[in-house]
Amino acid sequence: MKGSQVTIDHVSKKFGDFVALDDINFTIKPGEFFSLLGPSGCGKTTLLRIIAGFESPDDGVVLFDKKNVIPLSPDKRPSNTVFQTYALFPHMTVYENVAFSLRLKKLPKDEIDKKVRKYVHLVQLDQHINKKPNQLSGGQKQRVAIARALINEPKVLLLDEPLSALDAKLRTNLLIDLDRIHDQIGITFIYVTHDQSEALSVSDRIAVMNFGHVLQIGTPYEIYESPATQFVAQFIGETNLFDAEVVDCVPHKDAAGNDDFMATLSVPELGKQAPLATDTAAEAALDRFMQVTDYEHTDKGQKVAFTIRPEKIRITLEPPSTGGRTDINVFSGVVEEPIYSGFQSKFYVKLATGKVIKVFKQHTDYMDDGPVIQWKDKVYVSWSAEDAYIVEDIDK
Repeated sequence: MKGSQVTIDHVSKKFGDFVALDDINFTIKPGEFFSLLGPSGCGKTTLLRIIAGFESPDDGVVLFDKKNVIPLSPDKRPSNTVFQTYALFPHMTVYENVAFSLRLKKLPKDEIDKKVRKYVHLVQLDQHINKKPNQLSGGQKQRVAIARALINEPKVLLLDEPLSALDAKLRTNLLIDLDRIHDQIGITFIYVTHDQSEALSVSDRIAVMNFGHVLQIGTPYEIYESPATQFVAQFIGETNLFDAEVVDCVPHKDAAGNDDFMATLSVPELGKQAPLATDTAAEAALDRFMQVTDYEHTDKGQKVAFTIRPEKIRITLEPPSTGGRTDINVFSGVVEEPIYSGFQSKFYVKLATGKVIKVFKQHTDYMDDGPVIQWKDKVYVSWSAEDAYIVEDIDK
């Protein structure tokens, strides 16, 4: 069983005056686990319903392996959908629910039996095969729904927030199962979620959406480590965000000796100019920013924003040693709020300018943690310019 390539070709959709999707255009690779991620109302479920055939676009087409499927009804497309509400027949057993579509096709009884047992085994429900839905947990019901969708051997499986009705532990377990099932059968999964941790955990690539637009497509690593916009930076995990103005952007060698660029920024909230963001992403972001705002001729003076993740920031009671490096940013401040979470501590540090930033300190080795940092302690926060990224200021 192989997955289809799915191409979203300039798809737009309105509901009255509300723009649900605005010229969406990207391609999902065959066999890819691809997630549509964003807040409620961003357009992700509308896009999934258009792919499934439950909605029609106002403009654009959807292609499965370069074939336009818009004229086809949902049952004629090589895809099946798993909904968050399970949609199981309450009077039927697990076996009967999974077998239902094959019985409609009037396949031979022995063929139906062989396939049902194969897919029930795939979702690890062999011991529950004769139970009815009211005898199953929420996670088990969702596994039945997945088996029922897969038994038709679609080339694309569409999953519309399938874990949202489950508690946290069940979500984690079923997410692992989904990843395992995807690896075993190799078809294309298109997964809709508003939970960034789910998307980061299992996706090959993620499309981050907001207000009917796709803001960034990339691997979980790319989305988290080098967000393209302020919204992406803030929606994926936690971050610190600063408004800034470009002073200069010059060639630079990173810590590994690779060619790079370092942007020097003027940051009012930090009270000084500093080499705050670096690597090729910084220059690329400046180029994109110029395209958005029609800047010409020079990078200097551009209004931008930059982001630094809390776990990339080091916090110490003594001034840190920079080893002569010019790309290390150091600021002093006072701990306003320390929060201990077992595996890490979160600190809210108020800088001299009044700006409060978040810092995460991982507890990896008790003996190496050093002195305990407490409320009202004077501390130093520092980070490498290579861990900070300029992002497009297009979300305002």
